[in-house]
Amino acid sequence: MTTSQQNAVPNKQARAFLDRAAHQHFIDGQRVPAASGQTLTTVNPSTGEDLARLAAGDRTDVDHAVRAARRAFRGQWSTWTPYGRQALLTRIGQILDERFEELIQIEALDMGAPLSRLRGSKPALLKMVSFFAAQAANISGETLMNGLPGNVTTMTLKAPVGVVGGIIPWNGPLNGQFWIIGAALASGCTAVLKPSEEASLSVLRVAEILYEAGVPAGVVNVVTGRGKDAGHALASHPDVDRIAFTGSTQTGRSIIEASTTNIKKLQLELGGKSADIVCADADLDKAVPGAAMGVFANSGQICFAGTRVLVQRPIVEEFTERLLAFTDTLRVGPSLDDTANLGPVVSQAQLDKVLSYIDVGRADGAQLLRGGARLDGELASGYFVQPAVFGGVTNDMRIAREEIFGPVLSILPFDDVDEAIAIANDSEYGLAGAVWSLSLSTALHVVRGVHTGTMWVNCYGHIDPLVGFGGTKMSGYGSKGSAAHMDNYLYTKSVYVEL
Repeated sequence: MTTSQQNAVPNKQARAFLDRAAHQHFIDGQRVPAASGQTLTTVNPSTGEDLARLAAGDRTDVDHAVRAARRAFRGQWSTWTPYGRQALLTRIGQILDERFEELIQIEALDMGAPLSRLRGSKPALLKMVSFFAAQAANISGETLMNGLPGNVTTMTLKAPVGVVGGIIPWNGPLNGQFWIIGAALASGCTAVLKPSEEASLSVLRVAEILYEAGVPAGVVNVVTGRGKDAGHALASHPDVDRIAFTGSTQTGRSIIEASTTNIKKLQLELGGKSADIVCADADLDKAVPGAAMGVFANSGQICFAGTRVLVQRPIVEEFTERLLAFTDTLRVGPSLDDTANLGPVVSQAQLDKVLSYIDVGRADGAQLLRGGARLDGELASGYFVQPAVFGGVTNDMRIAREEIFGPVLSILPFDDVDEAIAIANDSEYGLAGAVWSLSLSTALHVVRGVHTGTMWVNCYGHIDPLVGFGGTKMSGYGSKGSAAHMDNYLYTKSVYVEL
């Protein structure tokens, strides 16, 4: 363990939580063990050592949580006014602000993101909670004209859909869970969350904090366990009205199939293979670090990572040299090391997957220009891999077509922007992308041409809940953020009143 990691000891509250003998489900305002009595182990990816034991939930536990959520939905929670829910969310934002250091220390140890990255995520989390607090008092229907005879008034009302199931990925659960919790509390829904078995701890801790903050029992519940057991049970449960899922396209397909039990509404943010297009007139002082961290941030474990970096031929050599020089400045280290830019990948399985793609890239003829090896020495017991940069990549190679979910960047040359657009669109995914150019007309031409849910111009990775974020093609459907996000937690009721 490095000196800086040793100095960053989890605070008293985080330590007390982490030191529990076992972490149970949080259902109906109480910690409860798995009905089967079974547990599973989560690992600290910085050390490879066991971190905590989790309740291994299954269909019985999910049913318990869903019944609690349904009772809460029909009970006293249904009488809360929009202003009451808004005040609750505002109070939650204040508590998250106060408890943030505790929560990110839990998250850092559980999923491996370095504290430097997690501390930078605080404004986004508080902004998200503030957004949903505003939405709580901004739900409205319409008074409509009609062509009916007599004195008939027509209108629409917005009503909460009911019980929402949230299946949360391991790459950022602390912030990610609030896309679901925020909308549920703002709309008057209730929620059952199933975090990834790789990173459940911050979700469990948040559920406890929410209950302490005044969220009624049963409104937010957490069931831990494996996806094939608890996750599938939640997606197929006949009394769950909506599922929000972020994860792989393969798992997304399974959730779509499971949702047919009662025709659930779905919001799916699935895989990505985003294209980051660097034109010859780009400001490389911005484009180089922007494109690099568009891939390497969170050790490449971001759904919208710009892993295909398309570079116009006249600047390929200069861009590559500067990119490699920037990559050399990145420090990979344990999650509690305040000097680390990048942490480990989340698990041994994920490390094996990333390293296998390094081998695939070489075998397909791409040139490994930098990195790509597992780190040894004092990091040998953790799941650390050097950020990898491939040159000589063509869009038919597997490393250019398949989602790796690790710090692997591929450079693909192009001649003109129409070719870049064609390469960007030659993918089954359509989650995000970017263009770097000092020409507004060029940038907007690319924005209009690339078939993807989000595009950035001369930047990468900005997400604002007021604007929203979502994908197309095999990257899923449904918005995170914006008014469209809230609409997925509500249904429209048409009302006819004859006077």
